[in-house]
Amino acid sequence: MAELRRDNASGGSVTLYGHLNPAWQSVDDGVASYDTLVDNGHSPSRLGLWVRQPLGGGTFGFNLETALGVRQSFAVSQGTKADALNWQRTSIRKVDFSWSSERFGTFCLGQGSMSHDGAAERDLSGTSLVGYNSIGSAAGAFRFRDAAGALTPRTIAAAGPSFDGGRRGRIRYDTPGFQGFKLSVSHGEEILAQNSDLTSTSVALFYDREPGDWTLSGALAYASVDSRLTGDLHDRMGSFSALHASGWNVTVAAGDRQESGTYAYGKLGYKADWFAAGTTALSVDYCDGRDMTAGPGSDSAALGVQLVQNFDEPGIEAYLGWRDYSLSETGTTYRDASSVLIGARWKF
Repeated sequence: MAELRRDNASGGSVTLYGHLNPAWQSVDDGVASYDTLVDNGHSPSRLGLWVRQPLGGGTFGFNLETALGVRQSFAVSQGTKADALNWQRTSIRKVDFSWSSERFGTFCLGQGSMSHDGAAERDLSGTSLVGYNSIGSAAGAFRFRDAAGALTPRTIAAAGPSFDGGRRGRIRYDTPGFQGFKLSVSHGEEILAQNSDLTSTSVALFYDREPGDWTLSGALAYASVDSRLTGDLHDRMGSFSALHASGWNVTVAAGDRQESGTYAYGKLGYKADWFAAGTTALSVDYCDGRDMTAGPGSDSAALGVQLVQNFDEPGIEAYLGWRDYSLSETGTTYRDASSVLIGARWKF
């Protein structure tokens, strides 16, 4: 499909983009299974607009982007099935003004990514569409059952947060790149969710290089969050991913929240051109967490297997992912849960 872009005589352009990402999700909580048609929370369906125009030795940009409000895979649970379509103001992802140049870097103002957004989730495996460091993006609202089979307050998302940043109404500055490194700082507040009273400040260091047969991508970040609901939070996180020309790749990540716990994540993957239609990506990953929930001495784990098959000509990525979740706390035993996510993303 041709790019939806219109150029003007002065070197500027307007581009319309987006994708649809429907999926079928099945979750087994150790007692019952739940099957639901969802929008894949790893990459929600969206529609966006980019305006770019040369200005003052650099490029002015305006990015408007919104999710479509389709029921998310992380919003479904044993007792809750969200409306199939429910667009709200919090569905708005970006209303972002920017100016960038190779000499001075990039200045951003508006609703958009904080500096630490993506810092814990650098991933070159080609399978992040169906499974990566954001464990709760699929089945995150489902609750663990205790040994007797009763539902508990502990959710999959609470047992496996990545501490990665999100989007806020913020001011952000990114330095020019130097030897693959780039520094970013931002300060913002939640302006879409009503009565949230949340402000955050973050700093991140990014690294991207392609030496020889390798593609490398990494990040380190620190974020301070002040919220009326959660109190002060102080997060440190980082990730690194390496892809070899042979197709083999490895990804690692770790995070620490001063007020709660820590986790470590690893993924091993392989990308191959087995079919003329497009690249096939396979991976297996594992995440281990300590003291992530409010319970005493908690220990959480998530094991996953992912497959993504690209179909280049129509711009479709078909995927299949399976994940097993476990949680234990001092004096409490929980039943393991598992999920399957099958779907396809079509980009335009």
